[in-house]
Amino acid sequence: MDLHFATAWEVAADTVPDLDAIVQGQRRVKYRDFDEIAARFASALEAAGVPEGASVGLYLYNCPEYLLAQHGAFKHRAVPVNVNYRYLDDELAYLLDNSDAAALVFHSSLSDRVAAIRGRLPNLRLLVEVDDGGVHLEGSVDFEELVEANAPQPRKDRSRDDLYMLYTGGTTGMPKGVMYRQADLVLRLYGAFAILGLRAELPAVAEQVGPLVEEISSTAPVVSVTCCPLMHGTGMWVSAMRALLSGGTAVLLEHRTFDPHELWALVERERITEIVIVGDAFARPMLRALEEREREGRPYDVSSVQAIASSGAIWSAEIKDGLRSRLSAQLVDALGSTEAGSFGVSTAGNDARAETARFSPIPGTKVITDDGRDVAAGSGESGMLASRTPAFGYFKDPAKSKSTFIEIDGQSYVLTGDWATVEADGTIALLGRGSICINSGGEKVFAEEVEEAIKRHGGVDDCLVVGLPDERFGQRVVAVAASSSPTPPSGDEIREWLRSSLAHYKIPKTITVLDSIARAPNGKADYKWAKETVLAHTSDQ
Repeated sequence: MDLHFATAWEVAADTVPDLDAIVQGQRRVKYRDFDEIAARFASALEAAGVPEGASVGLYLYNCPEYLLAQHGAFKHRAVPVNVNYRYLDDELAYLLDNSDAAALVFHSSLSDRVAAIRGRLPNLRLLVEVDDGGVHLEGSVDFEELVEANAPQPRKDRSRDDLYMLYTGGTTGMPKGVMYRQADLVLRLYGAFAILGLRAELPAVAEQVGPLVEEISSTAPVVSVTCCPLMHGTGMWVSAMRALLSGGTAVLLEHRTFDPHELWALVERERITEIVIVGDAFARPMLRALEEREREGRPYDVSSVQAIASSGAIWSAEIKDGLRSRLSAQLVDALGSTEAGSFGVSTAGNDARAETARFSPIPGTKVITDDGRDVAAGSGESGMLASRTPAFGYFKDPAKSKSTFIEIDGQSYVLTGDWATVEADGTIALLGRGSICINSGGEKVFAEEVEEAIKRHGGVDDCLVVGLPDERFGQRVVAVAASSSPTPPSGDEIREWLRSSLAHYKIPKTITVLDSIARAPNGKADYKWAKETVLAHTSDQ
């Protein structure tokens, strides 16, 4: 049998039927139930006339139904599509139309948004509601009632070439569906288990999944909690899918805003082995919660944690050091994107010091100049990251696919707009995303570099840096900083402090200090909010 998510999870369910596949609060879904409920959902799709190859939108907060519906869609050879639960009318309608969605699974608390746009989507054949206390949408069917009313769909042959798609919003433009062949992504995810030195072979076909699941689940079970949304690649690929492909447990937080104390209590209760986050937006409050409990003389038991993995945002060395001094876990900082998977990785632990935005490239990663040359190690020249990738394009966007997925020396690479230098030792030093690079008087200023410098100030918890139009310089660098200190530093104090670490043209002209920073649920920067906030505070002065 070809490798395919649905087929791999069926084998896992046959191999470890009585183990927990999904845990959220008091809800525990065994592998046999994970597979049966998904099979019933697949039947429901078929009964509603949703054809194989059609898309199934998942407009959900983190919950077991997200993973159950995704598995059910895969079983039916449909394409589950992640839908950002922050999307409102136009964004929601655009993504569902662009993805050719024939079904939509949504939380009832989001039903008003679905009601507002369903008349614009004539191809929607099935609306499935997950009850979380919201208002019922007329014409939709309850998830539990739907699966109860349908017998499990018989297992079927599937193709390694079946489409998998993850939508990425990026920092600019409309959402884009990044396309993968099922087997290519499954192979990539199984490849991450190579470091375990298993007796079982890493699966190349579905028949090899069982021995791997049996070995990992009995010797080194994965109990992974995602702190970020399942609708993003970090939460889905690095946490939930990794756990489920190995016969492990995908653990979900109950609260919809990140509570570090909930996380650490869950670590104690479920004996979590892996925590998945997105940079400092999660890591910093995690560290503060540990420090708080230490001061109270009631430290959390974190001895089960073997790894904390982060991708998608800067994870600073100072925060890594604070965590690694309290845990025996490996801190794995991955540089990647939805299109590329991973460019490189940085690992810190008891025997490895932490670094900020410095990564060892994985095979197939390059840094290339605008004119196509490889950046030489130690040259100081900057270039754009390029990586071999199993992704092969954007859905229904050939023009953008052509400019992003390119050929180098006869092989396919992806360019995502991330700029970096190559250090003398061959490591990659990330500068930032070109789309948020600020051009001030002809000088390039990467927002992430300035943000990290500001966050090193003892009185600053978080920071976003943006460019605003400037008559003289084209753009001027400005910032919003957050401080929880009883005596927060002023913007001018921070600017003066920066003079010892940043070139003068990189120092923000103004720094607005607030209590908190607005970020997306996955911890990524909301630069639109930052610009609006700076402009509002400037106009008030």
